[in-house]
Amino acid sequence: MTFSAFDHLLLGGLLGDEEIAGYFAAEAEISSMLAFEVALAEAEAACGIIPKSAAEAISAAAAAFSPDMDAMRRATSVDGVTVPEFVRQLRRAVGGEAAQHVHFGATSQDVIDTGLMLRLVPVLNILRNRLSILLAVLQQVETRFGANVLTGHTRMQPAIPISAADRIRAWREPLVDEAERLAAWIADRAAIQFGGAAGTLEKLGDKAAAVRAGLAERLGLADAPQWHSQRARLVDLANVLSMITGGLGKFGQDVALLAQGGSEIALAGGGGSSAMPHKQNPVAAETLAALARFNATQSSAMHHALVHEQERSGAAWMLEWMVLPQMVCATAAALRHGVELAGSIRRLGKSDDA
Repeated sequence: MTFSAFDHLLLGGLLGDEEIAGYFAAEAEISSMLAFEVALAEAEAACGIIPKSAAEAISAAAAAFSPDMDAMRRATSVDGVTVPEFVRQLRRAVGGEAAQHVHFGATSQDVIDTGLMLRLVPVLNILRNRLSILLAVLQQVETRFGANVLTGHTRMQPAIPISAADRIRAWREPLVDEAERLAAWIADRAAIQFGGAAGTLEKLGDKAAAVRAGLAERLGLADAPQWHSQRARLVDLANVLSMITGGLGKFGQDVALLAQGGSEIALAGGGGSSAMPHKQNPVAAETLAALARFNATQSSAMHHALVHEQERSGAAWMLEWMVLPQMVCATAAALRHGVELAGSIRRLGKSDDA
């Protein structure tokens, strides 16, 4: 049994996304946390803060590290975050004098937020690729059917004739804009988090900036001042995700309405009905509309998470953990269904010689 439709044994095939889900699994999170600790040790050793031998010991231990997940689960229920028990276990694995240099100068939020960024980058590049495929398929639909005539509708009422190209461009052009916004977010906003106990990196003194830059370089993320309580970058991402699914929802809703009339669109496939075997329900189109509304609702929750009190919030941070992964999964599923739906269009509008 599960509380989430995204990984439900049955509903997951409709609303989930196996390719994306792995990046949010506990194993992937641990892997990204280890990458942070190794890169941190290497950056600090390069700046003379910890011995080079300690960084080498931490790297070697991380490569062979096998966490006690049950202990981490129990500790998280007490500590409110996975990192304290994770660090305790990693220090035991490192052993000797080098153990004291594990996690030096960092805090739990540095590990969790940076680990999230390390996983978001490949996930968002998958979304970019799917979006690119969808835009290409919609362009093919426009090339094939763009000159055909549709009945334009305003306020759900028949208006004047329009071309199929007019409607397709209303589907495609907003998604072009969101593809650009997504690419810009990956390039500019996917940054490390590194601020230490209260965001001041007090343990690193005048070498703090150099360590942070070295950490960012090793992890392939942007170097940025700590953003422990400044969550706009994640809300920006939530907005982009909601805009993508919103555009796809408009596409899906329009196709569902066209299918309702039946004379202006023909789709391959469709879902069956248990009561009416003759029906082919536009399931992909309906799913796009549902996922758009889901993400629009979750986007509000991410805006609530902007209220990070003082130097760190437990409550607002937890809210992000619950909301953002589901928004990413909803967007991935929507893009998958969008490509399927666009590719299923066999006829759109009526040609002049029909």
